[in-house]
Amino acid sequence: METEKKITQTTDNSLKRMGIFGGTFDPIHHGHLMIAENAREQYSLDQVLFIPTGHSPLKHKQQITDSVHRCAMVSKAIADNPHFALHRIEVHSQEISYTFRTIEMLKENYKNTELFFILGADSLFDFESWRSPELIVKNCSILAAYREHKRQEEFLLHLSYLNEKYPGKFHPLDTPNLEVSSHEIRRRVQEKKTIRYLVPKVVEDYIREHGLYQSAIPRQR
Repeated sequence: METEKKITQTTDNSLKRMGIFGGTFDPIHHGHLMIAENAREQYSLDQVLFIPTGHSPLKHKQQITDSVHRCAMVSKAIADNPHFALHRIEVHSQEISYTFRTIEMLKENYKNTELFFILGADSLFDFESWRSPELIVKNCSILAAYREHKRQEEFLLHLSYLNEKYPGKFHPLDTPNLEVSSHEIRRRVQEKKTIRYLVPKVVEDYIREHGLYQSAIPRQR
């Protein structure tokens, strides 16, 4: 049986810096890992928690791979990084997973810890449409990943706008321009094309072993 990596906590009065990285991770890929590692490095995070989506308010009507498989793939993908850990807080809940609730529970569970929520550029533009965004920024700072692309100027302007509304809560996270998506990986598997170098080999082997993504799935992300 695979042993799940333990989530570290401080035992003294020092302030711990913890990254929170949520997503469907269906499947997790090198793009996710690169964003998390860049966040850890650029903002001196002690640890990054990977939190697979439970019952998402945006995706609950869409078919998503069982959380057992998604969590297993995350666990395998991050096993070689001592700063990464898997947290099942959302998949263990029967309720719809709202980010503000997840952050509130983590804030309560991890005392003396400063939280940094990691999201992508696209999610940054949607942030104000999320449930209770003011409660999210109350309990954590936001690290928004961006890459060199045609929307960079728009991204920085929107980041500035959000920082005026929520002073000092939004920070840019510079990441390499790696064009890979879970949707593309699922499509390639369904079409029997290689996914080598798009995902860690342990994830590729897991997908093959369990016969995942053999049928087309009608979703975009």
